Amino acid sequence: MLTTSLLAITSLLSFMMLLIMGSLLRSRVAGVREWCIANVAVLVALPLFAMRGVVPDFLSIPVANITLAGGLLLYFAGCARFLGQSPHWPALGASLGVLAAAIVFWRYGTDDPQARVMVVSAFHAAWLLATAVLIARHVPPRRHPYNYWLTVGLATAFAIGHAVRGAVFGWTPAPGPEVFAPTMFNAVMLTIGAIVMPAMTMGAVMMIHDAMLATAEEAANRDYLTGALSRKHFDLLARQEMARAVARSWPLSIVVIDLDHFKQINDTHGHAGGDTVLREFVKLVRDILREGDVFGRLGGEEFAVLLPGTDTPGAIRIAERLRSQASRHLVAGPFGVCQYTLSGGVATWHEHESLEALCMRADRALYAAKISGRNLVLSDVLPSDETASEAG
Repeated sequence: MLTTSLLAITSLLSFMMLLIMGSLLRSRVAGVREWCIANVAVLVALPLFAMRGVVPDFLSIPVANITLAGGLLLYFAGCARFLGQSPHWPALGASLGVLAAAIVFWRYGTDDPQARVMVVSAFHAAWLLATAVLIARHVPPRRHPYNYWLTVGLATAFAIGHAVRGAVFGWTPAPGPEVFAPTMFNAVMLTIGAIVMPAMTMGAVMMIHDAMLATAEEAANRDYLTGALSRKHFDLLARQEMARAVARSWPLSIVVIDLDHFKQINDTHGHAGGDTVLREFVKLVRDILREGDVFGRLGGEEFAVLLPGTDTPGAIRIAERLRSQASRHLVAGPFGVCQYTLSGGVATWHEHESLEALCMRADRALYAAKISGRNLVLSDVLPSDETASEAG
C-alpha cells in the first residue's frame, strides 16, 4: 500500500513537471524535447512498477526498469543538447542495451533480485553522476550559476542515494523477494528513486528559465540589425569602464566612427545594400578589436568603440587600423559590390569627466575629420600636441 501511494504521488509530480516542460517546447530551447520524452518514460514506468503482481512480471520488471533507465538517458541527452554538447547517442543506446541484457538475464536466466537491484542502482548512479559532471563542466559563462549548480547538487545526491541502495542490497544476506520487504530503508530508497525525474526536471526548468532570460537580455542589449551593442547598453558598460579606470589608474579612450557618404550608399545600392554594409562592417570591427573593448551602435551609421587601458596614441593606432581595413573592405551581395570608408574621432577620458562630455569631444574630432575630407581619423587634444592620422 505504501509503495503504491508513493508511486502514485510521484506519478502526479512527474505529470505536473511534464506539463510545465511541455509548455516550454515552443521556446525552441535545445534539450526540451528530450526532457519531455524523459518524463513520459517515467510516467509509463512508474505505473508498471505499482502494478507488480497485477500485470505480467515482464511488464513490471524488465519493461518498467528499462523504460525508467531510458528516461534517465534521455534526461542526460537533453542536458547535453541544452549545453551545446553531443549526446553521443550510440553510447547511450549501447549502455541501455547492456542494462536490458543484465535485467533479462537476472530475471529469466538466473532469477536474482539482488543482482538486478545492484545493476540497476549502479546504472542510475553512474548516469546521474555523468549528468552532474556534464553540467558542472559546461556552466555557460556570464550566467547566474545557481540554477546549474543546484541541478548538479541534485544529480550528485541522487547518484549517492542509488549507490547506497545498490551497496546495501549487495550486502543483504536475505535472498529472493524478501529483499523487497516493506522496511523503512526500502521506503526511503523507493522515494529517492521515484522523485529523481521530477526533481531533475525542476532543475532543467530553472536552467531553461535562465537561458531564456539571458536570451531576452542579450536581445535587449544588442542592436537588432547589426548585433553591435545598443546605445543604452554601450552607455552602461562605458560608465562601468570609467569607474574601473579610476580604480585601476589606467587610461580610457573612445573612438566615434561614422561611415562616409552612407546616404549615397543607400541611394545607389538600396536600403538592403546599406544594411548589409552595416552588418559586414560590424563583423570587420569585431575581428580587429581586442577582448575587453566595447563596441556599440549609436544610431544610423554611427558607432563607438571604448578602449579600456588605452591612451590617445594607442587609440589612434586602433582607429587607424579600422579605417585602413574598412577602406579595403568590399561588400558584395545581390545589390552588387560596395566599397566604403569611415571617419573617426578619438578622445581620451579625463578623470571626473562625464561620459557625455567625453563623447562630445570625440564627436568634435569626428566632425573635424568630416570637414577635412573624410576617410580620416583625428583626435581631440590640445593644439600643442594634436595628433592626426590621415588616409594614405
